Amino acid sequence: MSFMLHGIPISSGIAIGRAYLIAATALEVDHYFIDPDQLEAEVARFCAAQDAAQRELEILCAELPPDAPSEMSAFVNLHSLILRDAMLAEATVDLIRTRHYNAEWALIEQLERLGRHFDEIEDEYLRERKADVEQVVERVLKALAGSSFAVAAIADKAASTADHGEMIIVAHDIAPADMLQFKTQVFHGFVTDSGGRTSHTAIMARSLGIPAAIGVQQASSLIRQDDLIIVDGERGVVIVDPPPIVLEEYIYRQSEKTLEQRKLQRLKFSPTQTLDGTPIGLYANIELPEDAGAALAAGVVGIGLFRTEFLYMHSQHALPDEEEQFDAYRRVIEAMKGLPVTIRTIDVGADKSLDMREVEDTVNPALGLRAIRWSLSEPQMFLTQLRAILRASAFGPVRLLIPMLAHAQEIAQTLDLLEQAKGQCDDAGLVYSSELKLGAMIEIPAAALAAQLFLKHFDFLSIGTNDLIQYTLAIDRSDSAVAHLYDPLHPAVLHLIAHTLRQAKQAGVSVSVCGEMAGDPAFTRLLLGMGLTEFSTHPGQLLVVKQEILRAHLPTLEIAVQEVLAAYEPAELQAALRRLAQV
Repeated sequence: MSFMLHGIPISSGIAIGRAYLIAATALEVDHYFIDPDQLEAEVARFCAAQDAAQRELEILCAELPPDAPSEMSAFVNLHSLILRDAMLAEATVDLIRTRHYNAEWALIEQLERLGRHFDEIEDEYLRERKADVEQVVERVLKALAGSSFAVAAIADKAASTADHGEMIIVAHDIAPADMLQFKTQVFHGFVTDSGGRTSHTAIMARSLGIPAAIGVQQASSLIRQDDLIIVDGERGVVIVDPPPIVLEEYIYRQSEKTLEQRKLQRLKFSPTQTLDGTPIGLYANIELPEDAGAALAAGVVGIGLFRTEFLYMHSQHALPDEEEQFDAYRRVIEAMKGLPVTIRTIDVGADKSLDMREVEDTVNPALGLRAIRWSLSEPQMFLTQLRAILRASAFGPVRLLIPMLAHAQEIAQTLDLLEQAKGQCDDAGLVYSSELKLGAMIEIPAAALAAQLFLKHFDFLSIGTNDLIQYTLAIDRSDSAVAHLYDPLHPAVLHLIAHTLRQAKQAGVSVSVCGEMAGDPAFTRLLLGMGLTEFSTHPGQLLVVKQEILRAHLPTLEIAVQEVLAAYEPAELQAALRRLAQV
């Protein structure tokens, strides 16, 4: 019987093949108490399982192919850090010793505690790190059971049992490291029950170009072994046992997609400009120093957003010290070979745990002590980061970006601390660039409406559309009850973006957009018509955006966009957007 399942689209492409189901490791384990004289033996059993899981990760890292995405080694290293993190390892040992739990019970108990904290995190990317912790726990549980996740053996079995066609993994979830091994075997797509747009699984799917649909609830229960399925990665759709006419249509679309990707690669190093000759800057968003190589290879003109909070998440210490940060920033700057690097100061706070430590209960963390508010409340930590960035600026062009500013006093405090950091570098004889550019993120409606305040103090602006939309519409995207109201095309959102771009242009200040809108080709013409000339997005999304830019004629778009901005009723707005798409 043919049926369709819907999930989250995370990567382009179409996969057609037979389903290969991977059973999830049951997190429901035996619960029993350990006799007092056997406690240390149980601790030793847990530690041995940790060591076995660590060896497995080390083997995965050592066997990474030369063409593996740069994110891959970072993800494996992150799992290694989680494996040894005190909030997982030491807390589990403590439960064994104090409550006499068996190792499996103690490990699951601690996972549930950590899971509750992750669920309270507002930021989508950080919240989905819960999946990384679960994947690490799964490895340790398998080691405790005396088994391991042998991807090659699974692939061999799948290859021998498949009667024809490509194989598509169907699972509850897939660790990024295992996904790479799937890619090197006979698998050409995957479907998972869980996951989100910013999970590491999703990031790896985009980096590897694997067609995938995630968050397809009950997929592993509804799809049977060896079912013929179609995975439409662009729409997040899975079609099970498709009718012949549907299968034929998707085979045709698959060949068209392959041809389209080949054509896109030809655009990689061609000049990025509109039909009327207006140059447009394409920049990359990155999370880790290892991402810089992929960004450069994608043909960007610089890094538009280096999210430094992930250095804090991945640090072996509670917080990375100045030398650790300086080394990371310097590596990115040197890797970009003279192209500008925009480094955003840490964007975490009361709603975001750095190293799985407990955080205080916050009624509404999205409106609490986060981003620059948190940095200003921890001036010594902030000064450490500022000094590290200043020192790194001696190795190439750096732009310092401050997140979530809204008030004049926040601007004044930030400028004062930056001067203090410069003075501390001077006193220590540390070199930094006098050409450092300072920018502000526009991600709060108050900041957009008071753009003139920011234009007086900053060299550039960066519009963070994800938070701007959330704060403008009072919508939490992670809340399924209201997520459908999250609308980038709401007239209020469009007017805030257009107002910021217009004010900055009049002042001669450059503006970029670094949120998800920048990487979605459906919004490229709209943003161009509003006056945007700098896009910053994931390297994997650059070419589709570039293709739209090369086809655009700015004078025509500017006229059509005025019709969009004049529309407020939904039907009127949609009609204006259709006309914009046709010009």
